[in-house]
Amino acid sequence: MRMIAFLSLLLSPLTLLAHEEKSFDRFFTVRTMRVDYFHTGRVGQEIISLDRVVDDGPWAGPRSKLIDTLDLGKYRFVVRDLATHRELYSRGFSSIYGEWETTPDARERHQTFHESLRFPWPKSPVEVIIEKRSARNSFMPIWQTVVDPSSRAVNRAPLEPVAEVHTIFESGPASAKVDLLFLGEGYTAKETGKFVEDARRLTEALFAVEPFKSRRSDFNVRAIAPPSARSGVHRVRADQNRRSPMSVEYNIFDSERYILTLDNRRLRDVASAAPYEFVEILVNERQYGGGGIYGLHSTAAAGSEFADYLVIHEFGHHFAALGDEYYTSPVSYETGASFHPEPWEPNITALHDPEDLKWKDLVEPGTPLPTPWRKEEFEKHSRAIQARRAELRAKGASEETLEALFREQQAWEEKFLAAEKYAGKVGAFEGASYEVTGLYRPQVDCIMFTRDRVGFCRVCDRAIQRVIDMHTE
Repeated sequence: MRMIAFLSLLLSPLTLLAHEEKSFDRFFTVRTMRVDYFHTGRVGQEIISLDRVVDDGPWAGPRSKLIDTLDLGKYRFVVRDLATHRELYSRGFSSIYGEWETTPDARERHQTFHESLRFPWPKSPVEVIIEKRSARNSFMPIWQTVVDPSSRAVNRAPLEPVAEVHTIFESGPASAKVDLLFLGEGYTAKETGKFVEDARRLTEALFAVEPFKSRRSDFNVRAIAPPSARSGVHRVRADQNRRSPMSVEYNIFDSERYILTLDNRRLRDVASAAPYEFVEILVNERQYGGGGIYGLHSTAAAGSEFADYLVIHEFGHHFAALGDEYYTSPVSYETGASFHPEPWEPNITALHDPEDLKWKDLVEPGTPLPTPWRKEEFEKHSRAIQARRAELRAKGASEETLEALFREQQAWEEKFLAAEKYAGKVGAFEGASYEVTGLYRPQVDCIMFTRDRVGFCRVCDRAIQRVIDMHTE
């Protein structure tokens, strides 16, 4: 191992890249293997069982950088060569199950979620291992299986595309770029043109903010919209019942504006028509809402006045594992713990040791840790806005009325936070990840904290850049 490490220091980056690509060709083909499984459990019990193994289209990921070095996600999976036990591929990820088990519902009953692992199609049998992060931030194996690509149990047939793949822009080969796929949900066949326009508009919104703006040439963006029988998606609180192609819906975990799909198999089948690594689902609705889970997918209401913000914020979750920095909005998760272990999200800290702050290199000398700000005044105003919003929603107020309230909130917060003593400085500001106390965010404002037009803070910017670097060659 020491000799290998020494030799790697002598090799140029181009030589290392060529070596890694030869390793890819030795162990993998250019197709994608998808391992589908069921994730079942409740608090104190977790069971994973294999569903199927299928071809999931062309491999879009890099042919080097196959081992994950980012240390992100609640889970991680590892692919090992069965004969030599050599680690061939790994990726961190999070899941809907991982979120659900933090809700009160998980204490009352079992539930099952469908999930997938995607990796280059192996040429020989491999061992696939799923690991879960412990409270000490170490990964422990919770499930493993052997996959033989030549087995009769493996379906090697690619799916026929369910809809046309639209190229928004293409910067180079899929293996060398980050491949982002927009999926449209709730668009009828006659609204295909509207979907493509929405995808183009919101692509431009995403790449208008840093660091995506400067790294645009590192991305390919494509779009697919399987046609819906009726416009819109399922909105149970609005008594709008829909059976859309990918079963995207509002009210996930009984949270009115949380949008996801629980039909992972269908989503993956639709997406397999295009090379992709990341998925943003555009929902053909005006009602404010969205969602995002690291390594799974993100969603946004394309018709909302705040669609630009929703796409950018939710993609931050999905793409770079950024945690929510806000903490005064109602959520479905259990909160108020007396002790918080150090979060794995790159932009949240429990600040157990200010001398070992994970973004300490970005903190200017003289900035106190924790960093003071007018927290109580902000909370008072934010909770008053939340109460007004809840009252308006209960009365069936229009989206136009609710959007006006958001504009009012945005204007007040922009002015208030810009006037803070440490505005624009990196520190540790208490209040983050749904917790009033005990968790801290890097800057007083960020697009992961408010809808203000400040963009990503320096810590979030760096986290995004690291993911881009991981997926480009």
